[in-house]
Amino acid sequence: MATYAIGDIQGCYSEFRQLLKEIKFHPQRDQLWLAGDLVNRGEGSLEVMRYVADLGDAVRVVLGNHDFHLLGVACGLRKSKRSDTLDALLKAKDAPELLAWLGQQPLLHHDPELNFVMTHAGIPPAWNLAKAKALAAEVELEMRSSRQKQLLEHLFGNQPRRWSDDLKGYERHRCIVNYLTRMRFCAPDSSLELETKSEANKAPKGFAPWFTYPSPALQETRLLFGHWAALEGHTGVAGIYALDTGCVWGNQLTALCLEDQQIFQVKAGAKK
Repeated sequence: MATYAIGDIQGCYSEFRQLLKEIKFHPQRDQLWLAGDLVNRGEGSLEVMRYVADLGDAVRVVLGNHDFHLLGVACGLRKSKRSDTLDALLKAKDAPELLAWLGQQPLLHHDPELNFVMTHAGIPPAWNLAKAKALAAEVELEMRSSRQKQLLEHLFGNQPRRWSDDLKGYERHRCIVNYLTRMRFCAPDSSLELETKSEANKAPKGFAPWFTYPSPALQETRLLFGHWAALEGHTGVAGIYALDTGCVWGNQLTALCLEDQQIFQVKAGAKK
């Protein structure tokens, strides 16, 4: 048995299936961890969703910002963007079932035995592992309830940019989701900078990549995240693994074997 963590697929279905072939993935023997952003910008979002949802207990998925965007568009709460490639998925007969499945997925997955935790964008330096798990669970509870649409209605936005334990209601939930699905650069006090998508060495003044600050969570486990293609899979920090290597931008799709940290990659354009 092996466990493989894969970065942002973003609808790159052919490359995804080719990567599974490369790692000789077998759903009755192995397990996949997917770091969010299953959909959008690539042309195979529907096929990715169908395949992953059908894997059942062989897969662990965390939600990414594009996944939340899809759920918002499907509810009529967000407008499709020019770069979106979600139409085939939204018009599919099985869209309601696929979207319901997606909306039940967590924001954070932790396996103490493997000593890894995974979120889409990372864990801010202001939180230890227990706090990150508890705050993710708050949002997951709302997403899995009859209040999911109300949450999505208030979820999108950049404020507040800094965590406080005093935050309440939708502001609290929005801040949690922004840290776990949109974070790249932050200030020493964990204030978020949500506009810049550049390489790690091009941080806006007063900010730095979140993973360069001392991390209470890293004292307890190793971290996996996606979301930041410009890193090209490198953080320079032991125990923090960047999985998004920009397949949808013409680069690679990456899998990391969690048992031995062996890396597997397929190039964009690979056919299943």
